[in-house]
Amino acid sequence: MSRHEHGDQPSEADAAAMFEPSGWEERYSGEGHVWSGNPNAQLVTEAGRLTPGTALDVGCGEGGDVIWLARQGWHVTGADFSENGLARAARHAQEAGVGDLVRWWQVDARTFAAGDQLFDLVTTHFLHPPDGGMVDVTRRLAGAVAPGGHLLVVGHAPSSQHTVLTAAHRRAMFVAEDLLPALPDGFEALVVEQRPRTMTRDGVEMEVDDSTLLARRVR
Repeated sequence: MSRHEHGDQPSEADAAAMFEPSGWEERYSGEGHVWSGNPNAQLVTEAGRLTPGTALDVGCGEGGDVIWLARQGWHVTGADFSENGLARAARHAQEAGVGDLVRWWQVDARTFAAGDQLFDLVTTHFLHPPDGGMVDVTRRLAGAVAPGGHLLVVGHAPSSQHTVLTAAHRRAMFVAEDLLPALPDGFEALVVEQRPRTMTRDGVEMEVDDSTLLARRVR
């Protein structure tokens, strides 16, 4: 499941690997940071308005969002399908002083099942399973939301700014409205929009849109 894009145009083989755990195990095998460590903008905007409770961050990567949530008073579970990514996240959480406040769960969002675990906030940022798979992932994540809780799904909206992507990566992008069929009965959509955001890639600032779906489970 590709989370972000940067660098030169990848080959189709490289792109396919980025949808699978093995590709991320390799990417997280080095020493340096892959991501900035800063929380994602839409998480700060939306979760900052909520009363802290229990949270699940699926596709947590190196743990930037998990750490931010824990610092706001949430009891957080960080989930990812990469063992190396979770090890990095746990290390970063310890360095940030919140290691004892979070737990970790190795799971693939495409086969995720909440079981009897329910959370006040379920969030994921920039997961892009191939060929429209984010609709099914959203449906699975909704099953982990407690009554009265919230689901926040954010991804890259299709844009001409994403010039280094393969066709497979472009097909994996979505707009927020695409995810509405995934909401079970008992959910109320609160935010369904593409939000502009300024990002920097290779030293160049550009405007991109974050597809943002926020829903509340009302029963």
